[in-house]
Amino acid sequence: MASSPDLVQYISDQCSGAGVIDVKKMMGDYCIYCNGVLFGLICDNNLYVKVTEPGKAVLRELELRPPYPGAKDHFYISDIDDSDYLAALIKATLPALPAKKLR
Repeated sequence: MASSPDLVQYISDQCSGAGVIDVKKMMGDYCIYCNGVLFGLICDNNLYVKVTEPGKAVLRELELRPPYPGAKDHFYISDIDDSDYLAALIKATLPALPAKKLR
């Protein structure tokens, strides 16, 4: 099941407190970026954030799930309505991820 464009926009808006949010469509679902760094996925109308230790420290509940069959586990984020929480999670996660690669 693909993600709803309206929900993708809502999640993007909710994450915007962390920085510049971009989404790119990927086979019916979406990669989500902050300041050019891929930090998660929106798949089947769910938000998944890459696993990092700093991100783990911010999580309200630790639930690991693969966003799609065969994928590595990501943090499954059930609370997409708290924009301050999402911004804090993303800000904690970004420094632990590889920087955007220049082409």
